[in-house]
Amino acid sequence: MGQSEWRGRRVAADLSEGFGERLLGQLLDRAHRMPPHLLAPLVAEECARVGGRDVSIYLQDYEQLMLAPLPGRGLVVGDPLPLDGSDAGEAFLTKRVIEERRADDVRMYLPLMDGSDVVGVMVLTLDTVEEDDRRLLGRLAGLVADMVVTKSHYTDQFFKARRRGKPLTVAAEIQWSLLPPLSMITPQLSLAGVLEPAHEIAGDSLDYALNDNILHLAVIDAMGHGLNAAVLATVAIGAYRHARRAEVGLAELYGFMDTAVETQFGPDQFVTAQMLRLDVETGQLQWVNAGHPAALLIRGHRVIRQLESPPTLPVGFGDDVPLVSTVQLARGDRVMFYTDGLTEEHRRGGEQFGETRMINAIERTGPLTDDVAQMARELSRSLLREREGVTSDDATLFLIEWHGGSADHLAVPDL
Repeated sequence: MGQSEWRGRRVAADLSEGFGERLLGQLLDRAHRMPPHLLAPLVAEECARVGGRDVSIYLQDYEQLMLAPLPGRGLVVGDPLPLDGSDAGEAFLTKRVIEERRADDVRMYLPLMDGSDVVGVMVLTLDTVEEDDRRLLGRLAGLVADMVVTKSHYTDQFFKARRRGKPLTVAAEIQWSLLPPLSMITPQLSLAGVLEPAHEIAGDSLDYALNDNILHLAVIDAMGHGLNAAVLATVAIGAYRHARRAEVGLAELYGFMDTAVETQFGPDQFVTAQMLRLDVETGQLQWVNAGHPAALLIRGHRVIRQLESPPTLPVGFGDDVPLVSTVQLARGDRVMFYTDGLTEEHRRGGEQFGETRMINAIERTGPLTDDVAQMARELSRSLLREREGVTSDDATLFLIEWHGGSADHLAVPDL
């Protein structure tokens, strides 16, 4: 057939369902109106259709130390598994499938990826594993992750599992309900954070959004402790989101937050904050620092400078006009934001932990980790050990790594 005969001719696509498409499609169709408590038996049933048995679902706990089993009919509910030293933990941390080959079968550990955020691990046993099994179960795990995240808006079941029987304070309940996912990976940047003490966090908070090619981020520390600090932080974050979505500049954004906090709480209460904009294509970072510890620029696993800026009054003191600071990042640079709870903690009977010890911990931890999610978690644990387990104030750290480039290639269909 010549070229002229091909022009204008439409080739009919094969729309028939294969086994894998039927399995995933039926799961998706049934899940739309499935009440949250029936998610577990639905997943167990679908796994059985591909020969899977002894199915368990684990979710990361609030402390980022353990994987907590999700209860439900049809699931095997065992003990919590540590993130360090377990096959499930390795699958979670590395974001790849782990296969434990045993005498008569294979135990599979599949990370539950909601976008780039790992929410947990699905575990099941198969007699044998072929490449088709791996492909289908990987897609099934992705669908299960999306269902867990979606259904979590309609139930307390998943939150209870993540607590592992440890109650949250009212202040912590407020803060965790406001937080975005604490990790995100795109081709152009990665980010991850840790807040502690997880079950008692009150005044520390953060928020971010990736709008087109601009990452917006705010890290705050509201004065005081307990419920009052949580309410103060809630107003500050709410004002930040409102102004950010109105697409105002950083100086105007600070002013809007300042007015909201001062109007609601008066001149005696305040919030320290850093607000930034990062162009994820060019690496230009702009920020306003309102009484907050200066962020640290990490290059080649070394802290090369503090991102100092002209002083600006904390949010709530009113009437300050901030100056916007700018720095150009290099590919692979990491920027760490933190609250003073990391450095001002006292060892028992000793001096403050201090910035020098924190920088030493950063430079020890960085080369031992593969990405910012691992670094944030390991650094938080390392700092906690060096403080001898003491955390009397909120302590938050948040890391950004800039990769650069464009993500436009992802919009090209893979035919």
